[in-house]
Amino acid sequence: MKVEKLFAGLNVSAQGLSAQRKRMNAIANNIANAETTRTEDGTPYRRKMVTIESASGQPFTDTFHKAGLQLDTTNESHLAPGGFQFRAEGNLPGSVEAAEAEDTSDFKLIHDPTHPDADENGYVKMPNVNIITEMVDMMSASRAYEANITVINAQKQMAKDSLEI
Repeated sequence: MKVEKLFAGLNVSAQGLSAQRKRMNAIANNIANAETTRTEDGTPYRRKMVTIESASGQPFTDTFHKAGLQLDTTNESHLAPGGFQFRAEGNLPGSVEAAEAEDTSDFKLIHDPTHPDADENGYVKMPNVNIITEMVDMMSASRAYEANITVINAQKQMAKDSLEI
């Protein structure tokens, strides 16, 4: 057995931690700029989103089949072809990528004629950030981060236990 295979799970969990950290940074930026009506380019702040997806180019089921695992499904919609897809070549099976993008949804309009960025009708374009959504995303990222930590601790314990045999 190659030594790299022993640490493949740790690598995937480390990538998951990195992706969740990137997600938490985007959420922190969104919360910090929830009231920013003018950025450097003169527009209101646009919400940042981090999308996390697999970095391999194969469907999830192919990854399992290549690993020699046979999946049985009780429902045809489970692991349906064309559903969740993995992408990118040259990465470990199961590795993840996190990419940041801007939310292109419309800005909120509020009526405040006294605001310095108000238009001739007194409306101000506010950032497309919803604090409640950000808090839910933050809790989700925090839980995912904790899950990756749990996986790393379990793998460390298994490696430690295997040395005691």
